[in-house]
Amino acid sequence: MSTRPPVLGIDFGTSNSAAALIDAQGAMQVVPLDGSRAEMPTAVFFNQETHSVLYGSEAMQAYLSGTEGRLLRSLKSLLGSSLMDEYTAVGERSLRYFDIVVLFFKELKRRSEAHAGVPLTHAMLGRPVHFVDDNPERDALAQETLGRAAMEAGFSHIGYQLEPIAAALDYEQRVAKETVALVVDIGGGTSDFTVIRLNPARSTQAERKADILATTGVHIGGTDFDRLLDLSTVMPLLGYRHIGTGNRPVPNGVFFDLSTWHLIHQAYTRKAMHFAKELWTDFSDQALHKRLMAALEGQYGHRMLAEVETAKIKCSISGEDAAVHLEFLAAALAPSVTAAGMEQTLQDAIAQVVRCAQDCVVRSGVAQVDVVYLTGGSSALQPLVAALQSAMPQATLVSGNRFGGVAAGLAYAGSCA
Repeated sequence: MSTRPPVLGIDFGTSNSAAALIDAQGAMQVVPLDGSRAEMPTAVFFNQETHSVLYGSEAMQAYLSGTEGRLLRSLKSLLGSSLMDEYTAVGERSLRYFDIVVLFFKELKRRSEAHAGVPLTHAMLGRPVHFVDDNPERDALAQETLGRAAMEAGFSHIGYQLEPIAAALDYEQRVAKETVALVVDIGGGTSDFTVIRLNPARSTQAERKADILATTGVHIGGTDFDRLLDLSTVMPLLGYRHIGTGNRPVPNGVFFDLSTWHLIHQAYTRKAMHFAKELWTDFSDQALHKRLMAALEGQYGHRMLAEVETAKIKCSISGEDAAVHLEFLAAALAPSVTAAGMEQTLQDAIAQVVRCAQDCVVRSGVAQVDVVYLTGGSSALQPLVAALQSAMPQATLVSGNRFGGVAAGLAYAGSCA
């Protein structure tokens, strides 16, 4: 019987995180991080009412129910930037963003150990093909920061694997013969691609470089889709693209901050609030400015984006109009995300993602792939799925485990290392 230490595969995501375990006997277990769910929102909430720290869905529920406190999301987006070492106010104290990432890793480790029943010291961390586009120094810094956070959380043995390769290793457990697959991993912050030759006979080998034919990635993901839909659906109701006094559009910086998960807090600083208040002279429609100030003073940015995200998912699944419920901002305010509107709004972003996928196939040197394997939280977005199928009509589209597949592949990779 094997005495190898258990290995935890950690998919630290922009929107959601997941973990999977290869135990000492070599058995795979996806860890239920959030109640019975494998995926755990990458969210931390500092509750000012109880002076406690909440994580995952509890963090989101506390914030959305109006509990006084500070919500942080999309922390992965800060990796590789100088913001990691900056301090931010959380209640009566200030913490570095890096320390908040460490807190999240500690909680993920605690929940995983509660499930495993043993201490966990070995972790395989997923990373996108590019944390930061076209900047190798910042990309290396992002990986180093991720590893340092895991070490400070209590892991002593750390490894790294590209997330799309991890997804491929998970899918390989289910193929019966050699298959050339394009793995499409659409996460919250990045879209990553790998063309890989899969073969169940080689699934336990640690060295697979010869089977990896190409990797590409682009810094577009689910949070970008949310931002674009928020800007097209909600922000015009607050004055975005409003032509105001002097026949000039209202300055748009505040709307971009309010529509970007990891920048929302910047809209609530004293300087930003003062600037927004003074914008009233730029508005010819004062009702729009009043609504903007209500959103800022109520700190509704995350709540508005969460409603947009929910409507995006509903519309993608059903193909029907989905209301964005904003009654907390103004009575009966409920714009809709429509299938046609979503397709048009996301058209350019999806085209960039598909071009990156096609580039990966070109770089691989194969004439065509057998399978397009879809994974990641945003991989079910119907306009994206349709665009990929249209671009690669000869390939079979296979939907994988959207949230647990990468974590499982990371655990497999860690156990073979």
